[in-house]
Amino acid sequence: MARGHWLDPLARSLLEATGQLPRRAKPTPAAASAVEHELLELKQRQEQQRRLDVNRASAADWLRLPGITPPQVDLLLRLQRGGVQLSGLDDLQRLLDLPAAQVQTWEPLLLFRWYGDGAPLPTSPRPVDLNHASTTLLEQQLPQLDAVRRARLLRERQRAPFHDLADLQQRLQLPPALVEDLIGKVRFGQGPAGPQLPRSA
Repeated sequence: MARGHWLDPLARSLLEATGQLPRRAKPTPAAASAVEHELLELKQRQEQQRRLDVNRASAADWLRLPGITPPQVDLLLRLQRGGVQLSGLDDLQRLLDLPAAQVQTWEPLLLFRWYGDGAPLPTSPRPVDLNHASTTLLEQQLPQLDAVRRARLLRERQRAPFHDLADLQQRLQLPPALVEDLIGKVRFGQGPAGPQLPRSA
């Protein structure tokens, strides 16, 4: 029989037991451990390659996710082009206003890598409606918007209500770090803001 010829494991065991084939040396524990470690690293690399890199994903990547809609993909891509990054699953859920169960099904497919020096900023649990909030509320709840940006926001929303964060970023020319800080802290109610009228006595 040619050396190295493939045999069914059971047949090989029988031939080894009857002395017709020399017994193969069993791998040492250290060698077996090294092989297992290499296989595990290979599996992890393959899994990472299959996962969607949230802050670098293309439209085709996003559309692989079950249940995602083209308008949601458009919003994500516009924010990405504006330099905005998402730091975790909570950011994505708040941004797209998705049920927790849907986002959980996406979790094994997503990879959140942060690009650049800055770290993600904490978010607030109570979102402010940028299309209807008063000047006072904006000043109190969103101190990251200075007086100039608040005035520009009020002027812009009189022209047309803001649709989403990407629309806000484009119309107010906000830097990516500021938009990232607003994720989960703001929302965009429907309808025109209207003038702020004094209350009747």
